[in-house]
Amino acid sequence: MKAVIQMLGSGVTDLVEVPAPVALAGSVVIASRRSLISAGTERMLVNFGRASILEKARQQPDKVRLVLDKVRTDGLITTLEAVRSKLDQPLALGYSNAGVVVEVGPDVRGFKPGDRVVSNGAHAELVRAPANLCARIPADVDDEAACFAVISAIGLQGVRMIEPTLGESIVVIGLGLVGLITVQILQANGCHVLGIDLDEDKLALARTFGIETHNPTKGGDPNDAVLQFTDGRGADAVIVAASTTSSEPIAQAARMCRKRGRVVLIGVTGLELNRADFYEKELSFQVSCSYGPGRYDPAYEQGGQDYPLGFVRWTAQRNFEAVLSLMAAGRIATAPLISRRLDFHDAVSAYDLLTQSSSTIGIVLSYPNAPIEKLTKRRIAVAERPPTYAAGEPVLGWIGAGNYGSRMLIPAFRAAGARFDTIVTTGGAAGVHHGRAAGFVAASSDPADVLHNRAINTVVIATRHDTHAQFVIDALTTGHHVFVEKPLALTCDQVDRIEAAWRAAAGGEMPRQLMVGFNRRFAPLVTTMKRLLASVVGPFAFIYTCNTGSVPPDHWTRSDETGGGRIIGEACHFVDLLRHLAGTPIVDKQVMFLGNSRGAAPHDDSALISLRFENGSIGTIQYLTNGSTRFPKERLEVFAGGGVLRLENFRTLRGYGWPGFSRTMLWRQDKGQRAAAAAFLASIREGSAPPIPIDEIFEVARATLEIAGRQRGVANE
Repeated sequence: MKAVIQMLGSGVTDLVEVPAPVALAGSVVIASRRSLISAGTERMLVNFGRASILEKARQQPDKVRLVLDKVRTDGLITTLEAVRSKLDQPLALGYSNAGVVVEVGPDVRGFKPGDRVVSNGAHAELVRAPANLCARIPADVDDEAACFAVISAIGLQGVRMIEPTLGESIVVIGLGLVGLITVQILQANGCHVLGIDLDEDKLALARTFGIETHNPTKGGDPNDAVLQFTDGRGADAVIVAASTTSSEPIAQAARMCRKRGRVVLIGVTGLELNRADFYEKELSFQVSCSYGPGRYDPAYEQGGQDYPLGFVRWTAQRNFEAVLSLMAAGRIATAPLISRRLDFHDAVSAYDLLTQSSSTIGIVLSYPNAPIEKLTKRRIAVAERPPTYAAGEPVLGWIGAGNYGSRMLIPAFRAAGARFDTIVTTGGAAGVHHGRAAGFVAASSDPADVLHNRAINTVVIATRHDTHAQFVIDALTTGHHVFVEKPLALTCDQVDRIEAAWRAAAGGEMPRQLMVGFNRRFAPLVTTMKRLLASVVGPFAFIYTCNTGSVPPDHWTRSDETGGGRIIGEACHFVDLLRHLAGTPIVDKQVMFLGNSRGAAPHDDSALISLRFENGSIGTIQYLTNGSTRFPKERLEVFAGGGVLRLENFRTLRGYGWPGFSRTMLWRQDKGQRAAAAAFLASIREGSAPPIPIDEIFEVARATLEIAGRQRGVANE
């Protein structure tokens, strides 16, 4: 099947062959019939992609500051690679789709194959969408009108936030696609509406809906126009649907309002506000979030957890249903909003239209009614011809290609001479893009294409944390060597099951390797540190400061269910490194979490972790998220034999009072990813001992889980 893909780095928009999506839990797969190109949002994305690197930087000054901080701590080369990788990610365009359900995922209720639905699916022949972001289409609404539903819900949510009452006077600034739908919804609420825009064609279209309009370029002060429209009272509310970097639309909205009026932003503008404009009139100002409650909530979207109707009347899905009802009742007219109708296979030309003409409002794509069996291929070739593999050579199947997997792991394994066969990603587009660039044979959306592929003897797992354990067990059970990105598992029960699966696989005729991506122990400066420590008599004292930075409270890594929390998901790296340098088992663990005293709310991803080792060595991991990004991210100090070693950000190693050693420095940061991949592949080729002793893998996993269990006050069993 084909999908419209935008490359943010190069600005290229293309129609790409990708694997068909698989219906995951809480989702449905839909065969597209129509989809709507939003002239505002999608024009902005295309223009951003086609802009120069300097212009991209100007548009994102906050990101520039982060890049400069990273240069200071990690070095220029590492930072440039990270920026290029971030831009080298395929983006599926589109978010307003109408089609027919062909598959439903586990636990999905309310939908079945054959249902006509709208969704926030992309421009693709098949889309997978969260069930909570879908709604059934009424029989008397055709597909062409229905594909406007999601974008219409953006306008509806803005209207709900101003809480209009019958007879109120409302101003809408910006009469693009969303603005023109918003004025119709306001009329359906019994409001008097004034539309303001600079484009006379859009104003003329707005007048056909029965509203009054004003064009500031034709002369006259917009504020005077509003006063005249409201008989001198001022607007009861203003909805800003404009798309601009200027803050002027918000300032104008404030000046247009009556005392205690309301301003809601549903477009994109600058937000440099004048306090006096809002203070003197006691105005309220809100930014509307997309389609409504539930949007960007992982529990609602991916988890399928609806909000109780008695507490949240209008969710994103219920807003979809509401605008579809308005369409069925003839209260929202969509046909006048269509600037062009194009066949899906001509979609790329539609984006040229967007950039060439600012008068384009909405472009509807029509999809051929192709047989489903022709669209549902989940494995597609990305290489010209299949390779031949030598006996005993590690042949890799790859599951997951997120930012870290594509930026660090795939290049590391490629540099180590890996032979790639099949790459699996849930969305498909990333697999095709990175698979083609790295030299994979095929891309797929189904893990079975790796786990049950006889050509593949090694599986790399780089997926979300909550999937690691089962993928590891499945890969071991099907006879594969396994490299899994940390963490190994999220519960002690999962570790026990993995250990049982590994011991069963290790007992066969061909023992299987199992390795966790603890790359830091393979870093060249850590290798030097390990050699230097071997020359002195222990025990050692370690102080490891990890200035990791904060992530939003709702980020998936902080969820117990999906990420396991940052102690399990990231601090395991540092537990493993100290275990490696100490050279003996961990015998005791203590932990203190920031904010757990004097009644303060716990800062649950900052902690001091103390470890004691069998040989008497001790270590403290200062895992902190409340520091400055200008401070080094990682600093490891080792006190031993009258000397001190200090490792800074895996670029510099210094010795103080250390016989025969003072300093070594790398040109670029090296955290050991390439050396780790090379060691893993070599152990398979040579049938040698695992690069990380298997007992240490299970020991570190259980130790980290015990530490995190104390964080939550319960055991992870």
